[in-house]
Amino acid sequence: MSAADLPRAGLARVLAELGTTLLDVVCGDVQRADEAGGAGGAAGIGGIVIHDPLDEPELPERALVLGVGLHETREIADVVGQLGAQGAIGLVVRGPVEADDHLRAAVRRAGVPVLAFARGASWTQLAGMLRTLTADEPAPDAGDPVVPAGTLGRAGAGLRQVVGYQSGMDDLFAVANAIAALVDAPVTIEDRNSRLLAFSSRQEEVDTWRVQTILRRQVPEDYTRTLEERGVFQEIYRSDRPVWVGPIADGEQGRAAIAVRAGDEILGTIWAVAAEPFDEERGQALYDAAKLVAMHMVWQRADADVERRLRAELISTALESGPRTPETIRRLGLKDEPSVVLALTVVGSGAELPLPAQLAVERKRLADAFALHLTAVHPRSAAGLVGDVAYGILPVTRGGEERAAEIAADFLARVDSRLRPLVGVGPLAPGSAALKRSRSGADRALRVLRSRVTGRQVARLDDVHLEALLLELADRVPQGDLPSGPVARLVAYDRAHQSSLVDTLRAWLDAFGDVAIASAAMYVHANTFRYRLRRAAEVGGLDLADPNARLAAMLQLRLMDLSATSAE
Repeated sequence: MSAADLPRAGLARVLAELGTTLLDVVCGDVQRADEAGGAGGAAGIGGIVIHDPLDEPELPERALVLGVGLHETREIADVVGQLGAQGAIGLVVRGPVEADDHLRAAVRRAGVPVLAFARGASWTQLAGMLRTLTADEPAPDAGDPVVPAGTLGRAGAGLRQVVGYQSGMDDLFAVANAIAALVDAPVTIEDRNSRLLAFSSRQEEVDTWRVQTILRRQVPEDYTRTLEERGVFQEIYRSDRPVWVGPIADGEQGRAAIAVRAGDEILGTIWAVAAEPFDEERGQALYDAAKLVAMHMVWQRADADVERRLRAELISTALESGPRTPETIRRLGLKDEPSVVLALTVVGSGAELPLPAQLAVERKRLADAFALHLTAVHPRSAAGLVGDVAYGILPVTRGGEERAAEIAADFLARVDSRLRPLVGVGPLAPGSAALKRSRSGADRALRVLRSRVTGRQVARLDDVHLEALLLELADRVPQGDLPSGPVARLVAYDRAHQSSLVDTLRAWLDAFGDVAIASAAMYVHANTFRYRLRRAAEVGGLDLADPNARLAAMLQLRLMDLSATSAE
């Protein structure tokens, strides 16, 4: 389905986006609730409404109701019954909630699933994310989130005042500065892979490891390895309170670290440089701050995922060159102008295959970096991850495909990846109606790069057109039919007699029948080569004077070489 046809999200999509972090099903059939609106759940969620026991406004059709303040199962069951009569699609209550028989029966009768909302995040934050997920267009900023009473302690209240909660806590650096002020120590916020997300001021007071972390935006591998060997990360992840990490070498400083959690999921860590373990007050401040950082990271991730999905749908629609392409091009901020489609993916860098999760994470990271790089080159470019390929639409005013290939090569030279990123460059599209052809060319070039028949990481279709044709031809050859005929007889003879008749034939064909060149390539005398060639014709039953026989043999040999290279 194209982005222009994309319906409002149903409960299944909401759970796919937020379920592992914020929402869980207490009871009820989510799929059936979605399908109740039409084929495949086409109606989606009709609106987000907050339940008010003192007022019963008319609900929009298929409303998702936020049951703020509902906790007792009998009370929840009564509300479910009312919502079923009003055509609601679901009810969200604050977790944890244990479903009893009374609640399950009410849910079955009403057909309204009950979802549990994890503690520690605000209802306003959830409402903002749900509106973003269910809107036809990207939702505007949800406003200043309000943290429920009791979520943060006294130190957290001070943190809230310092940060100001502006723009949904968009500035994680401001959060880091606020934490540093509360715990009186320089602070960094890092993700699960020890990549630096934000840091506070006062970093001039820190040691060499921290300086390297800030300069590289990544904790040095030596430091991380030492912490892993000492079991520090395991201790941090097991504890819900700050953990003291002593200096790992003379002249270095210690740290207080705490895991950033959303439910049972570890999102990252906060590290505060300090000369001694934190006292109770500073430890409580860091504990409260971790909740705030978790809410920020959950919001940021959900918002980014929704934006990625929408952009991917728009990019996919634009590349179809269908009737909706002009409107989609406009929504992407592009113009109907000459452009080149680039296709980026990542594969393993060696014989050892990377884990699927590792590939997925790296694809997403490189896709984001690719979009940023193309935007820096041309402000009207667009990129998005569609499946396992990140497609970029790059307007070009001069140089065409050659310029696009240079830009792709520059990106690969700048990006740092432990895997092997590849970029296929399609032919120039004179306008949006030809983007489908450019995408097809980029895909064909990328397929050649993936097959490893060339050592390149960037290729235009013109650069690898022959290899692309051979791969497509190989798709049409039934498995087991290669080799066949004369070539198959030569292959069998070579295996039985340890001879080189296949190589002799290949050299002669590559040299266009020039025995002098072919014999030199085989490092044998010309007379010896002629003897072997005659022997090849006899064993294979091959008429070397027949152009069709020569073409058939050459194609089979090329396809055999291609298959052998791809299998390595």
